[in-house]
Amino acid sequence: ALTGIEAISNGITAFKEPRSRNAGITLIWMAAILSTLFLGISFLVAQIHAIPSELETVISQLGRTIFERESPLYGIIILGTTVILILAANTAFADFPRLGAIAARDRFVPHQMAFRGGRLVYNYGVISLALIASLLIIIFQASVNRLIPLYAIGVFLSFTLSQAGMARRWWKIGKVKPGETVMERGSNLKYDPHWFTKMLVNGFGSVATFVVMIIFAVTKFEDGAWVVLIIIPALIAFFLAIHTHYESVARQLSLEGYRGLPQRQARHRVIVPIGGVHKSSLAALRYARSLSSDVTAVHVSAEPDDTEKIRAKWEAWGDGVRLVILESPYRQVMEPLLDYLEDLAKNHQQPGETITIVVPQFIPSQPWHKFLHTNTVDLLRKELLSYKGIIVTDVPYHVE
Repeated sequence: ALTGIEAISNGITAFKEPRSRNAGITLIWMAAILSTLFLGISFLVAQIHAIPSELETVISQLGRTIFERESPLYGIIILGTTVILILAANTAFADFPRLGAIAARDRFVPHQMAFRGGRLVYNYGVISLALIASLLIIIFQASVNRLIPLYAIGVFLSFTLSQAGMARRWWKIGKVKPGETVMERGSNLKYDPHWFTKMLVNGFGSVATFVVMIIFAVTKFEDGAWVVLIIIPALIAFFLAIHTHYESVARQLSLEGYRGLPQRQARHRVIVPIGGVHKSSLAALRYARSLSSDVTAVHVSAEPDDTEKIRAKWEAWGDGVRLVILESPYRQVMEPLLDYLEDLAKNHQQPGETITIVVPQFIPSQPWHKFLHTNTVDLLRKELLSYKGIIVTDVPYHVE
């Protein structure tokens, strides 16, 4: 019942202009329909003394009492209820991604939530909601009695906050002089002679929904409501941490007061890790020499016999570039290379010097062939991202 109202409040941006007026009219009609259905059903189920049960819904008990279970009308009631529940579930997938995109633009959730996919929907929001919903169903074993408190507390909390926000907005509108317009982030404030009455209505609604939320939290605490009381503060802290991070990054990337990049580094050292001497490694070597004259090739030796072959080939094809052989008695490849680069960065990197790691990478023609080769570039990039003054790049060499 509450999903429709929630959908309108979250989906105002989807209405045609004037959006607020059209959304308000829709909300009034929905509230009237909801009140009629809710009060009517509540009156009828009280008359038949229906008992809430997970084995049979109250709607089913009402339909079975009025009609026979074999009656087509009973089947229509159950089918109609099923369709309504499906639409209610679909509402979340329509509005949560949109709400997530708004929060992402305000830097309270990851920016990916604001990205639209090829079908012009917020893919990350849809996928996130599907995963969270599936996880809740598994954890609570699809128990309606245990899931409803989670939903109800969240909904009434959002109603409380939104109506309290509207009451505060009407209070600010009351401070605006007639004919004056005050610009706010996302909206404009214009004087409304009925601001006090509207503020009282929203304030009363906020208090009423807050009381209902507290009743739910107390009466359903042992039935699972305690989870929401823990999750909501944790989510708020998580959102604030995300917002703080984005604000910090924005400040550090801002050009305000920026005087330009520092002078070009005096030195540029290039390291070329090679697993063997072949066309791919020679292509990487050629690119490395175009960057700097200080180039060093590094090979991790796991087999002494293969090392001598590589040394001989390098003397023939290395074009005079020095070759460093790292011994690896335990046949490890990444660890000796990372130790060498870490020692180079910490103990031998000169002030103002940039170290570039040029990694040869051959690209197979078939996509599935990629799974047959180690992606050295990504491994090095992941390990060396925390080091300042080190750049990792790859030189692709396409093979048939």
